[in-house]
Order: sequence, then structure tokens, then C-alpha cells
Amino acid sequence: MVEEIIAAIAVAGSAGVVYVAAGARVVKQYERGVILRLGRLAGEVRSPGFTMIVPFVDRLRKVNIQIVTLPIPAQEGIT
Repeated sequence: MVEEIIAAIAVAGSAGVVYVAAGARVVKQYERGVILRLGRLAGEVRSPGFTMIVPFVDRLRKVNIQIVTLPIPAQEGIT
């Protein structure tokens, strides 16, 4: 009887740890995180660093905010 209770507590505890670990996210320095709760925008933009979301309900979309430069070839012109 006692072994069954201990086993049930261990299973529930490990399931809780997995649930919390599934909600852990890291937003890098050059990104911002946007939380979508059931497909709709929820809350503010998440700044860089560690953030938590509600697993299976929220989605974290990371938006890259780096500046992209492109080389532009020289053009000939008649003035």
C-alpha cells in the first residue's frame, strides 16, 4: 500500500517536472518573443532572456530583429 502511494507521488512529480520543462523557453539577444495563446496575441512582447509559457496552450514565436545589409552594385549614369 505504501509502495503504491510512493510510486504514484513519484509519477505525479515527474509528470509535473516534464510539464514545467516543456514551458521553458530562451529568447536570444537579437530576438523578441511574441506569445500566441490559442492563436491570438497575448500579453506583451517578451524581451531577451529566459521566459515561461503555458505548454499546449501558448506558442512562442521568435522574431529576428537583426539588421540585414545587402550590397548594391554601382550603376552608371549620364548626367
